[in-house]
Amino acid sequence: MAFDRYVESLLREALESGAFDHLPGKGKPLDLSAYFDTPEDVRLAYSILKNANLLPEEANLLKEIAVLEDEAANCPDPARKRRLRAAIEECSLRYNLLRERRKTKR
Repeated sequence: MAFDRYVESLLREALESGAFDHLPGKGKPLDLSAYFDTPEDVRLAYSILKNANLLPEEANLLKEIAVLEDEAANCPDPARKRRLRAAIEECSLRYNLLRERRKTKR
């Protein structure tokens, strides 16, 4: 119980000091539609794998692709944008190859 009170006091201090005032998405509702569109058993399996740091490589690639796409969309430098697009294509190719390999193993 002492740990709960300690964490609560840390959160209260952070809240009072304004540590949460400039978080991305502040004041906007969370979009949880993708989460709830996923079947419950799949969500549970992914949650267990994620907590054990055992995400499939495909999931890591999709995450990397999303980060690269976001960076490319906001990149003003054309040369950097080309490099980002090349990295996206490379990750997408690796992702598709992994999916095909898993399909053929079934």
